[in-house]
Amino acid sequence: MAARWPRLAVHREKRGRISAHERRNRLKVVEHTGPLAGVVVLEFTQIIAGPFCCQLLSDMGASVTKFEPIGGEPWRAGGAPIVPTESRVYIGLNRGKRCIEMDLRQPEAREIVHRLIPEVDVVVINYRPGVAEALGIDYDTLSALNPRLIYCENTAYGRTGPLSRAGGYDIVVQSFTGLMAGEAKMQGEVPTYIYPAIADFATGMQMASSISAALFARVRTGRGQRIDSTMLATALSMQTMSFNWIDMVDDDVLPALLSELKQARADQKSFQEQLAIKGKYRPAAAANVYYRVYQTADGFVTIGALSPALRDKVVAATGIQDPRRIGEGAWNMQLETFGPEAQAAIVEQAEGILRSKTTDEWMAIFTRHGVPAGPLNFLEELFDHPQTEANGLTVDVEHAILGHMRMVGPAFQMSDTPLAAQGASPTLGAHTDEVLVEAGLDEAAIAALRAKGVVGG
Repeated sequence: MAARWPRLAVHREKRGRISAHERRNRLKVVEHTGPLAGVVVLEFTQIIAGPFCCQLLSDMGASVTKFEPIGGEPWRAGGAPIVPTESRVYIGLNRGKRCIEMDLRQPEAREIVHRLIPEVDVVVINYRPGVAEALGIDYDTLSALNPRLIYCENTAYGRTGPLSRAGGYDIVVQSFTGLMAGEAKMQGEVPTYIYPAIADFATGMQMASSISAALFARVRTGRGQRIDSTMLATALSMQTMSFNWIDMVDDDVLPALLSELKQARADQKSFQEQLAIKGKYRPAAAANVYYRVYQTADGFVTIGALSPALRDKVVAATGIQDPRRIGEGAWNMQLETFGPEAQAAIVEQAEGILRSKTTDEWMAIFTRHGVPAGPLNFLEELFDHPQTEANGLTVDVEHAILGHMRMVGPAFQMSDTPLAAQGASPTLGAHTDEVLVEAGLDEAAIAALRAKGVVGG
C-alpha cells in the first residue's frame, strides 16, 4: 500500500559517527531470531500498556500484527504529531509490528479475525470488559477456534468488582492506588502524576512476562490459557514494601489513620494536611544525606549509598561530620536517638560541601572512593553517552515516512537468542492487504471490503 504522506528528508548523517555504508548495513531487515521467533501475535490494543507489551514481544522475535481502527489509534495523533498519523508517542510504542486498519465492529472484520486465529499463538487485548465479547474476539470464542491460544487481556481494575467497567488511564490508576499520594509530587496545591506513565509501562512488562510464562507452560501441556492483567494489580505490586498490614504493629495504627483521613476529607482539608496525618501514623524516613541529589558548583550529582560500608565511603570522600557514625562500619541510625532536626543539620552541612566542587570533580572523587554516584542528566544527553553506546542501548531503524531514526533498543540481551528491533513502527494500514491475503481474500474481496469501509487505505 502506498504511503499516505510524502517521505520526509530526515536522513541527517551525524558527522564522524558512522559511515553511510555502516548505517545501511544496520538498517537491513533483521531476521526474527529472538527467543520468541516463530510466535505469531495479534494485537488489539492502544495507548501504552498493551502496545508496549507487544513491542517487547516483537523485540524478542515474535511476529506482531496490530489491528487499528479506521483512522488509527488515538496515540498516532498524541502530543504534537510530526506528520498526521505519526507521533513520537506512537513511534516509541509500536516498533517492529505490522498494521492492519480495520473497523472491528463490522461482521466482515470479525470473520477475518476468526480466519486468522487458527495460526495464531497469542492475542493481546486491552478493551474494557464486555467490548471483546461484543466484537466476537473474546477468549471463549477465539479459544474454541484454537485451543492452544494464549489470550492476554488487560483492564484497568479487573473483570469483576464495582469498578470493572470504569475507564482507567495511568493518571487515574496512579491516583486510585496510592502511587500519586505516596510520591506526593505537587502541581501548585494539588498532587500530580509520576512521569513516565509508571503503571502503564510496568503493566506492559507484566503482560509480556506472563505471556512468555504461558508459552512455556504450553510447551509442557499443549494447552493455551487466558491471562488477566490489570493496572490496579501492577500498581499495588510495585508498592509491596508499603502495602502490607502487619497485625502486631498495624492493628492499632492503620484504623486510626484511615478514620482521621476520612474526617479530614469531610472537613475539606488540603492534601498537605492529609499528608501530615499520614506522616503522623506512618512517618516517612528522615532526610537521608547518603541517598539524595545535591547541587554542585555547576550542576547536580546524585549519591546512592544505603549500607554502612558505603556510608563510610561517602564520609571519606566528602569529609562530612556525622555523629551517627560510631566507628568503621558502625552506625547508630535510630530516629529516637538522633532526631529529624539534627539529621537536617547534617544534610545542610553536606549541601555546603557538595557545592564547593563541580560535578566532574565530585564524580572523579566518588569514583576513586567507590561511592555509587552519578550526574543528573537530561534524557537527550544519553543518545551519545559512551555507556549507552557500549551496551547497544540505541538502535537505528528506517521509518517508511520519517526516514532514519534512533531510539532505545531492547532492555536486555540473551547469549543464544539475541533480541533485536524488528523495524520501525508501521504506517497506518501499511500491511492491511498483506494480512487480508493471509486470511484467504483475493483482490476483489479486498476491494469490496475497502469500498464498504471495513478496512482503510
